[in-house]
Amino acid sequence: METYLVTGAAGFIASRVIELLIAAGHSVVGLDNMNAAYDVRMKEYRLKKLLQLPRFSFHQFDIADRVTFETHSPLRQNIYAAVINLAARAGVRQSVENPWVYVDTNITGTLNLLEYCREVHIPKFILASTSSIYGAKAPLPTNETASSDYPLQAYAATKKGAEVLCHVYHHLYNLDITVFRYFTVYGPSPRPDMGMFRFTQWISEGRRVKVNGDGEQSRGFTYLDDIARGTILGLKPIGYDIINLGGHEVIKINELIEMLEALTGRKAIIEHFPPNPAEMATSWADTEKARAVLGWDPAVGLKEGVSRLVAWYNQERSWASQILTD
Repeated sequence: METYLVTGAAGFIASRVIELLIAAGHSVVGLDNMNAAYDVRMKEYRLKKLLQLPRFSFHQFDIADRVTFETHSPLRQNIYAAVINLAARAGVRQSVENPWVYVDTNITGTLNLLEYCREVHIPKFILASTSSIYGAKAPLPTNETASSDYPLQAYAATKKGAEVLCHVYHHLYNLDITVFRYFTVYGPSPRPDMGMFRFTQWISEGRRVKVNGDGEQSRGFTYLDDIARGTILGLKPIGYDIINLGGHEVIKINELIEMLEALTGRKAIIEHFPPNPAEMATSWADTEKARAVLGWDPAVGLKEGVSRLVAWYNQERSWASQILTD
């Protein structure tokens, strides 16, 4: 069995990837700086679960800090089969307010990890990128050949920069790299700055549901387990490739709210706000490449996945209801 270095370990996607790797018999060293980009109680919840697992160890390090990877670092004590870089400053709205921190983590952090792989001869690197990179005029469904030259905010721009750095390190040093562009991930213990959790909490607690625009914008949501499973499949030798992982069911925001109303048994109190220019009107993944290259297909339907999220929220409601979402 192998040992993997996974960054952003307390994050939404990384924590599930780690659980699946350990369930398969592997060992994982996790990194996370535990920043307060969103309510840190959600990260602490995920990390507490991970620390109970065998063959998992954790370091509270920042990938944007070069010292993390210097010769005296405890990270030098293991030989890793791959680095899975799931650490990121994510979220389109926040990146408009503070783009500098996105450059630090998403570009400098990725560069530090690529240099680390080169220095210690780690042969495989996975980068988490984003569907936001396709911008406002992407063809639907969107495949990997669509232009990524016109991002709408710093988040997507920094992910584009990270992708380009990955290609450089593949070209110069033959590092085997899989870049995944994720499409709107959801599931239990999600990021609280994303719509699926916000709507679930706001409707369940009788709070106003804030909708940007008229709610007719749409998303191809992707269930967490499908994303984690696809990410692990990307550990195979690729060379260098960019692959979409995305949901096969597209739903309008208004329809999602109606689904959550039915599942929670509560009526949404909706308040509309102007459309956000940093957000895409729709996203819908073409996943033919993931199917051809990885043998991957999304398995969890939208209604089943949303039901699992609502069930998790109800189970954890005593504290999840207090998670900051504004």
